[in-house]
Amino acid sequence: MFPFFRREQTKTSPLFLALDIGTEFVKALVCEAEGNIALVRGVGKTHQSLGDMQSGAVMDIGGVIENCGKAIEEATNQAGGYPTQVIVGIAGELVKGITSRNTYVRKEPHIKIDLGELKNIIHKVQWKSFEETRSQLAYETGSNEIDIKLVNAAIVDVRIDGYRVTNPIGFQGKEVQISIFNAFAPLVHYGALQTIAAELNLDLLTITAEPYAVARCLEGKDEEPLNAIFIDIGGGTTDVAIVRNGTLEGTKMFTLGGRAFTKRIASNLNISFQEAEDVKVAYSFGKLEKQSEKIVREAMESDAEVWLAGIGFTLAEFYNIDSLPSKIWLCGGGCHLPEIKEVLGTKAWLRELNFPKPPSISILNPKQINNVRDSTKLLTNPEDVTPMAIANVGLALVNEEHLMGKILKKVIRLMQI
Repeated sequence: MFPFFRREQTKTSPLFLALDIGTEFVKALVCEAEGNIALVRGVGKTHQSLGDMQSGAVMDIGGVIENCGKAIEEATNQAGGYPTQVIVGIAGELVKGITSRNTYVRKEPHIKIDLGELKNIIHKVQWKSFEETRSQLAYETGSNEIDIKLVNAAIVDVRIDGYRVTNPIGFQGKEVQISIFNAFAPLVHYGALQTIAAELNLDLLTITAEPYAVARCLEGKDEEPLNAIFIDIGGGTTDVAIVRNGTLEGTKMFTLGGRAFTKRIASNLNISFQEAEDVKVAYSFGKLEKQSEKIVREAMESDAEVWLAGIGFTLAEFYNIDSLPSKIWLCGGGCHLPEIKEVLGTKAWLRELNFPKPPSISILNPKQINNVRDSTKLLTNPEDVTPMAIANVGLALVNEEHLMGKILKKVIRLMQI
């Protein structure tokens, strides 16, 4: 147990913890809510053992709890404060999210929508979205519906007679279309994260799907609606999220990440996994001598092609999207490998996909994350984007939530009884 997390907070503003339990590292951020900004006050990072996590899923709860404790202690010591609430990111091949659009037809379109009617609309739309999404994901994963847990839900778009609004109250109209993102995970995976939070003496604000968090991290940056594909290359998985016209269309993941590249190096060079990891990092930053660089490059090129095939298959599964965004944002430790951008820049893989034009590819850095500011100056790499994105989601929960979000949360509580 970790009782030191129950000390009194020393800050006047609310402190909360963003916890990214990745396959390769646990990352903990102690954040202070200052209005619409989450200020990172402390950062902690602990390496996971090979047996602790597999493909984004917890394999050894005790080992992961110990690693989380170390990362959190490092972060809280630096922050000088002890948060009691935590938001945890969840990943893994079987964590899937879909945005469902459902239309509610009003019987009296000339009457203004009031709070009571809005609650009724959201309740009916979410129940329908929930059943549709759960059935579809149960079919895709081969799991029984009772084995799948709703991780998080969010309203991502509201339109009245085709007109986009943020709050329907006071509007007139016949058709209210609400788009709701629902993310699901296997019950055993979800329950493991709940156990970890409980053993760390932390109140679990929520568990959020990491690709959902990453897809939200650029919200409000530009006046134009966001259109982009987000690809987060972690240690055990690659997470993909698609945003069109500012609306999250869905998220998918596949089990191929940085560890696969490390294992290839270890095999080809007949060295240990940790030695191979060190070689991979040195290669990614151009620090190997020429002969070694050539050997590693040959190993990386073949695996990069396999990874690209996974990206192609994953994007093809978004069958409801008639045109893919022509902007790709990369994050996660795996995006340091030069082969990743190189294979994405080839034209052959685009032929089977519905891109209107070849996509531009950029690496997302922490300074671009909306609503999160790093006072520690320690968050500088693409792998720091995901915990900062989790902090961005946590900020909305710590602060006063939007009316629509509050109503949806109450609906979800009723659904889980």
